[in-house]
Amino acid sequence: MNMKEQAADIFNAALIAADPYEAVKRHRASLKALCRQGAFKAVNIVAFGKAAFAMTRAIVDQFDAIIEKGIVITKYGHSQREVLPARIEAYEAGHPVPDENGMAATNRAVELLSAADRNTLVVCLISGGGSSLLVAPSEPLSLTEKQTVTRLLLQSGADIAELNTVRKHLSCVKGGRLAEIAYPAQVVSLILSDVINDRIDVIASGPTAPDESTYRDALRVLDRYGLTRKVPQNVHEILMAGSEGRRPETPKMGNPLFSLVRNIIVGSNGMAVSAAKDRAVELGLDTTVVTSELQGEARESGRWLARMALESRSRLSDSAGGAICLVSGGETTVTVRGNGLGGRNMELAVSFAMEVEGIEGITLLSAGTDGTDGPTDAAGGIVDGETIRKARTCGFAPELYLANNDSYHILERAGDLFITGPTGTNVMDLQIVLINNAS
Repeated sequence: MNMKEQAADIFNAALIAADPYEAVKRHRASLKALCRQGAFKAVNIVAFGKAAFAMTRAIVDQFDAIIEKGIVITKYGHSQREVLPARIEAYEAGHPVPDENGMAATNRAVELLSAADRNTLVVCLISGGGSSLLVAPSEPLSLTEKQTVTRLLLQSGADIAELNTVRKHLSCVKGGRLAEIAYPAQVVSLILSDVINDRIDVIASGPTAPDESTYRDALRVLDRYGLTRKVPQNVHEILMAGSEGRRPETPKMGNPLFSLVRNIIVGSNGMAVSAAKDRAVELGLDTTVVTSELQGEARESGRWLARMALESRSRLSDSAGGAICLVSGGETTVTVRGNGLGGRNMELAVSFAMEVEGIEGITLLSAGTDGTDGPTDAAGGIVDGETIRKARTCGFAPELYLANNDSYHILERAGDLFITGPTGTNVMDLQIVLINNAS
């Protein structure tokens, strides 16, 4: 295998470790025991996120006979309707900006949970993307206004925790409120984590978790990114009313409703990073996990990883050693200043490629484990010392394209897009850096 093939092989090994079907399957015995002990009259499923179908199928394959109803909501292009029984309703909806389909599907989920009682077991299957797919704006907020504030936050460079702090306080279902709707039913949430440190109050905006944030925290996020006067008036008025005690806060730790809720992490970026490391070692590479908490501006992260790669290559040349692999995981952000096409992984990859231009023996793969990066058909980029040279040969000025947040077209022209299609999972991003002693 050449270096790009090796990087893709390592990435694929990580995807297998993050397989949502297998992640849920590992917890089926404990669910079966819970069903037996609780003697529930009904078991209902509510699944939302990019991995919703695979996670639901893992439950259906074991518990089909006792499942009464279900609602599954996933991103466009991520559904597999034929794998589920007819009594489980399936919806596709908008991500990362919510849309009408998501709102209609969420209304159906709310109707199902509102009818649950203490004889009902609700199994929530939660994965990345759930914040956009499970959408029920607080009155009097409209969907259009919710879309506007979501776009503003995404473009500002706010991280996922900050974004979700605002979303939780503009929602009827986030920040523990979905569990509140289901009460007094017992709720078990099996969660595929797509956030750093696997915080259950942040993943999909914590719909079944106690919320640590407040309306005041949400206002601080808007202020931090200069959005206070840019968001719709209803957004500001809702957050102000909440901060002044005129609207109820999200349910907090100690609320009795959470005595009937179990939140269980079944898969994470850390598992994917570990599997990537194991596969790299199998391939005979001297492998180091750099971090599983990569965050911050994508282009700065790309430069940082490039510096590490160059330092590693220098040491490798001095020692005449074998090949090296650096593995990292996490989720960076992009502050949108232009109108180009791309995503955080492609921006990171282009930034990395600019730092190693003309240097042999260094390859980076940076990609989203869900198979998508920004509003594109690519998962990310796979670059080396020739990437920027090829772009320049085609008449591209990479510096200008990067300034315009147009990383997609640089990588497309260089032939270095990394395209997988939807993977069915979502545990943030992975970066695989390979270094050999090329002369």
